[in-house]
Amino acid sequence: MTASTTRPVRPHRPLRAPGATRGNALPAGAWWLWALGLATAASRTTNPLLLGLLVGVAGYVVAARRTDAPWARSYGAFVKIGLFVVGVRLVFSVFLGSPVPGTHPVFTLPEVPLPDWAKGVRIGGRVTAEQLLFALYDGAKLAALLICLGAANSLANPARLLKSLPGALYEAGVAVVVAMTFAPNMVADVARLRTARRLRGRPTGGVKAVLQIGLPVLEGALERSVAVAASMDARGYGRSAQVPPAVRRTTNVLTLGGLLGVCAGTYGLLAAQGAVYGLPLLITGLVAAMAGLRLGGARSVRTRYRPDRWGARAWLVAGSGIAVAVAMIWAGGVDAEALHPGVVPLTAPVLPLWPAASVLIGLLPAVVAPMPPPVGAPHSKESQ
Repeated sequence: MTASTTRPVRPHRPLRAPGATRGNALPAGAWWLWALGLATAASRTTNPLLLGLLVGVAGYVVAARRTDAPWARSYGAFVKIGLFVVGVRLVFSVFLGSPVPGTHPVFTLPEVPLPDWAKGVRIGGRVTAEQLLFALYDGAKLAALLICLGAANSLANPARLLKSLPGALYEAGVAVVVAMTFAPNMVADVARLRTARRLRGRPTGGVKAVLQIGLPVLEGALERSVAVAASMDARGYGRSAQVPPAVRRTTNVLTLGGLLGVCAGTYGLLAAQGAVYGLPLLITGLVAAMAGLRLGGARSVRTRYRPDRWGARAWLVAGSGIAVAVAMIWAGGVDAEALHPGVVPLTAPVLPLWPAASVLIGLLPAVVAPMPPPVGAPHSKESQ
């Protein structure tokens, strides 16, 4: 008779992302690739339902994975900028007209007579529903693109993004970080000054309050950004070694030519007519740029402390954004009418099923990315 062995029962642990620490935090490049993928998808459609879905995906990921750092508070500012862009696009369409013909007039403005050499341009006149709808779709596309980029600004640490740059881009990276940290610092200063004025019983709205807050905000944000640049310069950013002139010229040619190829290829992919030559140009430009950056890295004598590692979670986050962009580009070639609903005649936009399902892939970072500590919780040494 054999005695039966009993095994201890292990408690069931749900599959969930780990807490964010300094060691497992995602590289800033992963967040930027994810956001650029969503922005590329937004640039390929004017369907308001798909654009709203893209904005909702970006907003949900930001709400689930942003920290309480100063740059994480800039997402709301980008949303307001996007709404402002939509409003400006509608105002321009109302007062400057639109090439879209319409048969449903909404109202008529007094028209300013223009000389013969200004044919095709008008100020005022009849405003149609088709014209307003076209302007709304066009403005919503640009607003969604800005909001997706705002999500990257809220999730990615600018200093860690600079640390991940190749050695050939250190000098340009310092200027980029100063520019990227200026807007989040300004948003944080606005919130701080408005809270201080509210505690002192002073108004926080109106033109007078904006004028009184504006100068300290601009001065404080600029001083903090310049302080970041000065600290980077003191730590060796921009320091370079001696390289032969031939290698330096080859590096410049490959880097500049590769970046021009990337720009031309990206434009070809975004434009409906250039999809044939866009991908070869983009691949050639990427290869040339990477070769130039590899050679340019020999000039750097600076080492990296605790470099960011691209693990499986980082590749999943970046790949989800790229997958959304690829699916939307493919959908544009298969069913362009679903991505660009017509306004003449007036028809209600329809949500295409599988492009909408592909947009939901962008929610993957809300599941796999490490979870930040709750807002207001004390940070451990590992998370700093």
